[in-house]
Formats: sequence, structure tokens, C-alpha cells
Amino acid sequence: MALHAASKTSMLLGVCVPSLKRGASKFKIKRLELDMNLNMYFPKQEYVYAHDPSNLCKTGDIVLIELLPKKLTQLITHEVKEVLYPMGDMTCPLTNKKMTGIKYRDHIAAVNKVYGERPNAYNYEKAPPRGWQEDKKDFSHRETYIKYHEDGTEQPYGV
Repeated sequence: MALHAASKTSMLLGVCVPSLKRGASKFKIKRLELDMNLNMYFPKQEYVYAHDPSNLCKTGDIVLIELLPKKLTQLITHEVKEVLYPMGDMTCPLTNKKMTGIKYRDHIAAVNKVYGERPNAYNYEKAPPRGWQEDKKDFSHRETYIKYHEDGTEQPYGV
């Protein structure tokens, strides 16, 4: 069996995805794999579990993870180093400007200033930080479980 490329690399950049493991987070790591017949690179995705006892990561965060010197379990081979970009708060690494999708926020504000801003437009300066809707509309910090059957009882955190 071939060794995964993620298990050979000491530092990885990954996106946090939902996980059912306690004390660990699951990350999707995108790599480019060379196809020798076409002589082209194609994207491949690998999933890695990382030790996260303080629950720093939330779903959608872009995180730097580091290879552990010794595996904690069969699955947990890495640990969370730091959260680089929280979900919804992207910063361009070259210019250190805040972004929305692929556009800079200050460019969007300049265009709105020229053409006039809509009254119902979203205002990033007045927006509260991420996490203010925990236990109201955001339940991503709650422990989830797998629903095996529908028995009529309310199961708010079932997946």
C-alpha cells in the first residue's frame, strides 16, 4: 500500500471540515498529482485528523497543521499549529487587505461610493465578529452525532 503524501510532509495547509472525533479536527488537504501519461497535474484531496484539544478550529477555517513526532492514534497524525484564516474573514497574504471572495473590500467600497450604495447592502465595518450567533443560529461548536433512525424526538445536533 502506498504511503499518503500528507503523512510525509511536516507542515500542511488545510480546510477544517465537520468531524465526529472528540479532541481532534478533520482537515481536507488539496494536493496536485502528476499524471505521467498526460504530463499534467490534477487536484487530489486527502483527509487528515489533527489533535485539537482546545477546539481552536471551526468548520471552514484555513489552518496550518504540523506532523506529530509520534502518532497519537491510528488516525490522529498531526496537530493544529494555528488558525490562519477564520471562515468568512479572508486576508490577502500579499497585501494584507481584507477580501470578499476574489475582490478587496476597499475596492468594493470605492465602487459603491462612485455609483451609490444600496440601502440594504452589507456593511463589513459594522458587522459583529464571527461566533456571535453561537447557540442562536450557529451550532457548529456543538458536539454532533449520527442519526440512525427517525423516532419523532427532536435531535438538534444530529448529522
